[in-house]
Amino acid sequence: MRWKFFSFRKKQDIALDEIFLDSSNLPEFNTDQFEGRLEKPISKYSVFIMAGGFFLVGIIVLVQSWILQIEEGEAYGILSEKNRLRHHPIFAERGVIYDRDETELGWNVVDQGEDFFLRKYGDRRGVSHVLGYVNYPKRDRSGVYYQSEIIGKSGIEKVYNTMLAGESGTQIIETDALQNIQSASVMLRPVTGTNVHLSIDAGIEQKFYEVISDLAGRVGFDAGAGVIMDVHTGEILAMTSYPEFSSNILAAATNTAAITEYQIDTRKPFLNRVVSGLYTPGSIIKPFFALAALNEGIISPTKQILSTGSISIPNPYDPEKETVFKDWKAHGYVDMRRALAVSSNVYFYTIGGGYKDQKGLGIAKIGEYAHLFGFGKEVGMEIAPEPTGVIPNPAWKEEHFEDGVWRLGDTYNTAIGQYGFQVTPLQVVRAFAAIANDGKILQPSLLKSPDGWNALGVQLAIPPQYFAVVKEGMRAGVTEGTAQGLSFPDVHIAAKTGTAQVGVSKKFVNSWAVGFFPYENPRYAFAVVMEHGPVTNLTGGVFVINQLINWMKIYTPEYLK
Repeated sequence: MRWKFFSFRKKQDIALDEIFLDSSNLPEFNTDQFEGRLEKPISKYSVFIMAGGFFLVGIIVLVQSWILQIEEGEAYGILSEKNRLRHHPIFAERGVIYDRDETELGWNVVDQGEDFFLRKYGDRRGVSHVLGYVNYPKRDRSGVYYQSEIIGKSGIEKVYNTMLAGESGTQIIETDALQNIQSASVMLRPVTGTNVHLSIDAGIEQKFYEVISDLAGRVGFDAGAGVIMDVHTGEILAMTSYPEFSSNILAAATNTAAITEYQIDTRKPFLNRVVSGLYTPGSIIKPFFALAALNEGIISPTKQILSTGSISIPNPYDPEKETVFKDWKAHGYVDMRRALAVSSNVYFYTIGGGYKDQKGLGIAKIGEYAHLFGFGKEVGMEIAPEPTGVIPNPAWKEEHFEDGVWRLGDTYNTAIGQYGFQVTPLQVVRAFAAIANDGKILQPSLLKSPDGWNALGVQLAIPPQYFAVVKEGMRAGVTEGTAQGLSFPDVHIAAKTGTAQVGVSKKFVNSWAVGFFPYENPRYAFAVVMEHGPVTNLTGGVFVINQLINWMKIYTPEYLK
């Protein structure tokens, strides 16, 4: 047994040449590649872990396969079906826009490269602000529409978009994995939009615009606007604003140079001046304060007031000096009719703010009657944004001026339509329509009214005889006063002019012409404003109406009877 023991130990002995090995004798192993390391067998523990992992993954795969194919198989089948079936819009044909005589103003044309009809507006001038324009459907690179409607962006196209648009249909398109069309079928047919019949006469509209634009270019006005309104129905016969844009260019949106030119034009061609333009009214406001003075009983229409060219009142800053308020000329003694005809400032200073023994309306009553006739508030026509305008009063002055004290001179200037007074041409034409129809404030409309339609409106509590006085004064303005340029032997017009100075240096004016015709049996009221022209120029709003009436006598005499 002893021998066997020593025999076993002998097999474990270290060789003599190994005793002297040290680290310097070792080869240079790359330890990152596991060189020089002893190989060891994989432990049974590691094998069990790997086997368990594979088993768990297998279970998960089986469970998910069961969920996808059995539990949710039907839902994914439907989703798969949808992936090869695409819903494609069938665009409805947009309704046509007509003028009152069935002239097409906005219609549709077929374009072979598009799925929808393109909008065409023709080449008539003066109608763009009324019609507006549309925005076409848009699609991504794969041909799928992410905007699937033709949308009205301004004007009639926007206001009546729902009516004009109709309802688009739906087409189901079957495609293969490469998106190639295999078949197509109609699921829902489109419904054509409703046609819209406007109240405007496109011929008058174009001539109106041409006269305004020609005058502006010839004498130096920056812009202009004109509107004609039926005094019984509220229908707008013409509404034009210069300068304008092209509805075709904005709808196509391809002529970027022209669109950029519109955007940088300081004359603001996108502005609908009839609805959104604010202007100092000047003397055209006087007929309404004449009515106020009559209705309040502060003066009789026959009482005369002397105009020597100005009136003077004590200066609040220096009592020894006087503040002078000028008339545009000395008119002598004038009653109300004559004061309207010659547009006497002194007369309206006096009945507006009072002078000596004559009582005035006062700023509160001035504001009350201005509001009564629709100034200082929206008219309610959605075709363009509507500013309310400004009727100066003590609260307004206190808010906008460092010295917020309201003085008599402020009332005088307000009574002649100056001193921050701001109105829109649409407000003005509606107010003069109310004078023509004896006090009914109508709702203006661009839609043609059916025969026998009873116009909506508010009847003012002012006696007809007071309106008669003002009408007579306005007619005298044409026969012997400031509006003699509108005197025709065969068409009798009642009118009022206004020249409002603008700019810090007062070197520019806005020129107004307003009124109604025929005088004996009023049918239409009108308002024209020529914007920012030289103060030395004597041709303005009256010239525009003169040229338009002369044209209408030849081409549309039915409106003048």
